[in-house]
Order: sequence, then structure tokens, then C-alpha cells
Amino acid sequence: MSAPLLEIDGLNSHYGRAHILHDLSLTLPAGSVLVLLGRNGAGKSTVMKSVIGLVRPSSGRIRFRERDVAGEEPYRIARLGLGYVPEERRIFRELTVMENLDIGRQPPRDGRPAWTAERLFALFPNLGAMRNRAGGRMSGGEQQMLTIARTLMGNPDLVLLDEPSEGLSPLIVEQMAEAILALKRQGVTLLLAEQNLHFALRVADLAAVIEAGRIVWAGTVAALQADPEIGARYLAV
Repeated sequence: MSAPLLEIDGLNSHYGRAHILHDLSLTLPAGSVLVLLGRNGAGKSTVMKSVIGLVRPSSGRIRFRERDVAGEEPYRIARLGLGYVPEERRIFRELTVMENLDIGRQPPRDGRPAWTAERLFALFPNLGAMRNRAGGRMSGGEQQMLTIARTLMGNPDLVLLDEPSEGLSPLIVEQMAEAILALKRQGVTLLLAEQNLHFALRVADLAAVIEAGRIVWAGTVAALQADPEIGARYLAV
């Protein structure tokens, strides 16, 4: 297994007086895909927002590429090579696909592959067929693809995907899974927050289950599949 690209140690995060994450620890090796599983309200999105800096941790360490980024401003964390795809997508609806991609563009990073619009259109053929279409005239699935593509234009080392399959049709979910597997083959490291267990188990190498802001199980996807009790106890609706 590769060296850790992201290490979270003893993380505590609050919304006001509400204590959301409790001494949470997580390790993500470079080149792997880790899925954070849990029910609604378990704290998955708060983990993502704490890592990217949208939620300032109360305590604990978040080491990205061996640098402690806990409490830093989001734009500084992003410049280090960390990309974030929020659950809400947040594309620029009045701008075209190409204009959205141009907004996300950052210079190539030394020793890392550089993403271009054409490489992204090969990854997401739907976007290539509508490069001059305004974001507001796209379906939810197409907007999700555009958000991921715009994030990749920043040439990140690590991409955080918050609920990438939520609200999408089965066909688009399948296309999303294929895109994530293609990113994995190209060496992109990903941290997913997901509720769709079938989708998560298909694309991930590693899994961690979060319940009430605590990691209650972590291991390989193969180990999770071999222990149906974990899913029944922590993931069943």
C-alpha cells in the first residue's frame, strides 16, 4: 500500500455548540479510493468540509501531503492540490460547459498529469457533446459530471466527492462509477462520502463506516463485503 496522502487524527468538529465529529481518525493511502459510509446525519459531509476548510476543526490534525492543514483557509488547501466536489454541485448555471471548466483551471503540478478539456471529454463523453451548453440547461447527472470535471481542471492530488450518486438515474450512476474507476486507474486518489452501498463497493478499495460522528469500522472493501453484519447494523435504513 502506498504512503498516506491524507491522515486525520483525533478530529473534533462542531456546528455552534453541536459536537458533530468525535475524535475521528482516518488514513487514506495515495492512489486508493476510500468510501466513507453512513446514514444521513452520521457526519460524512462534515468530514469533507473539515478537510477542505469549510468547517474549522475544534481540535485534531489533518495532514495532507505531510502538511497539517487543519484550520487553514479553503483556497490555501485547494492550492496544495486538494479538490472538493460538494453535494450541492454549485456549477455556474449561466456559463457554458467550457466556461465552467476554464474557471477551474490551474497550472500543471510538477510530476503529475495535467487535465485538459479534451481529456475530460474522453472521461465524460456527455460533456463533450454539449461543450457550449449553459450549465442551467443540463440534467442533474450532467451537472454532477461537470462539477467533477471542473474540479479536475485544478489538477488535484486528492478529490473529495460528497454523495456523487445521490439523486441520479441508474444509467448516470453507472456512468459515474465508470468515470471514478477510470480516475482510479490514472492514479487519482479519492475520498467519497456515500449512502449507495452497491455503488460504493464497486468503486472503492477501502471503506470506513461512520456513526454519530465516530468511525465504528474501517478496512478493505473485501472485508466489508465478507461481514454483512456491519451493513445490517450501521447502514440499513
